[in-house]
Amino acid sequence: MKRRHIGWIAGAAAAVLVAAGAITYAVAEDAGSGTAAKTPGAESADAGFARDMAVHHQQAVEMSYIVRDRTQNPEVRRLAYDIAQTQANQRGMLLGWLDLWGLPKVSADPPMTWMGMGDMASGKDGALMPGMATNTELKKLQSLNGKQAEILYLQLMTGHHKGGIHMAEGCVQKCTVGVEKRLAQGMVDAQQSELQVMAQMLKERGSAPRS
Repeated sequence: MKRRHIGWIAGAAAAVLVAAGAITYAVAEDAGSGTAAKTPGAESADAGFARDMAVHHQQAVEMSYIVRDRTQNPEVRRLAYDIAQTQANQRGMLLGWLDLWGLPKVSADPPMTWMGMGDMASGKDGALMPGMATNTELKKLQSLNGKQAEILYLQLMTGHHKGGIHMAEGCVQKCTVGVEKRLAQGMVDAQQSELQVMAQMLKERGSAPRS
């Protein structure tokens, strides 16, 4: 694993954290100066993405903290920390926007309904959306240590990122709030880069992403 990769991730995470306040203020200003018609509805793609990605991000944070305690490898721990901090911050922004819009944080509709994919989210064994790890996989991650924990984390997070990218691309296409669309595109760009880093890390450990 080249340190320049880890350095890039840390720098990207810091940039996201610095930009978070500006993005939140921009949403507030848009909502405060615009008309009621500009506020997303409870069934909109904007609200659906905010709700679903908040749940999706929460699991990434959980997995990252699990592996942090299961390995002493500095590169994996640094990657996990960066993912946890970035996605926890983004999750707070998404939930904050729902508050700002006066919209509920939960919906009676299945996850990903806003993408026209509500029938794909079975919720089987805790995997509420594509890419999410199952409860069984999380328990397995908690039982492993060292290299084995690193490999499973990288594999699970690879699948998680792919599912997250698909959702974020959906928001880029369907959301109407400009700053939310830009945040979604930023998620796509950052997670695609992290996929390349994780693929290299898996290769260094004699493994590969799951097919």
